[in-house]
Amino acid sequence: MKNSKPLIIIIFGAPGAGKGSQAELLAEKFSLYYFETSKILEQKFAEAENLSESSPERFIEVEGSKYDILNEKKIWKDGILCSPAFVAYLAQEKIKLLAEEGKNLVIAGSPRTVYEGGRIIPLLKNLYGEKNIKVILIEISPKESIFRNSHRRICELMRHPILYSKETKNLKNCPVDGSKLLKRKGLDDPETIKVRLEEYKNRTLPVLELFEKEGIKIEKINGEQTISNVFEGILKELKL
Repeated sequence: MKNSKPLIIIIFGAPGAGKGSQAELLAEKFSLYYFETSKILEQKFAEAENLSESSPERFIEVEGSKYDILNEKKIWKDGILCSPAFVAYLAQEKIKLLAEEGKNLVIAGSPRTVYEGGRIIPLLKNLYGEKNIKVILIEISPKESIFRNSHRRICELMRHPILYSKETKNLKNCPVDGSKLLKRKGLDDPETIKVRLEEYKNRTLPVLELFEKEGIKIEKINGEQTISNVFEGILKELKL
């Protein structure tokens, strides 16, 4: 690594827990690259949007199986997690590239399944070292998750997530880049959020057990506070 002190911060939490907001704050404070799996997926989906069914660029082969990128997009829009092998492959390739560039990372909401964790955690340990991996779990209730997601917006340009609050509810433009604030159609509808919560409970939470088996401690933070209070709690637990 080019940096003198390797560092990986991984933030877990239910949809709407504020992972993105905290990741951006941590990225700025510690000069980290904000690694967001959903942005990697969105970019891959956009690249494949106009490809024909016979186009080889529309498919990714992982461990002997082919994955249709646009079919993965449909799954994702329904609130279901994309195929673990497909996601793990994209994440691993990006992580390797960033490590070669000497960048430390803050990762929001990934790995999302035990399959992904089984491939990504050993990679991170190998590239950055076990003692340099910090994991934070931001806890919120399902009721709070549904409320936050159904009110959440992202900016049109850089996809910054804007957490709903009395301070942000009347904002029309992103305070970071000035672009228009938009709702994610379909993905943040109440019924889709319920599906996403089930996916999180059944498929993502078990990843935390995998981290603990790998000797990596999980620090828990109450996410039903102000963004600044959650951030202070994270900094206290990180002890950096």
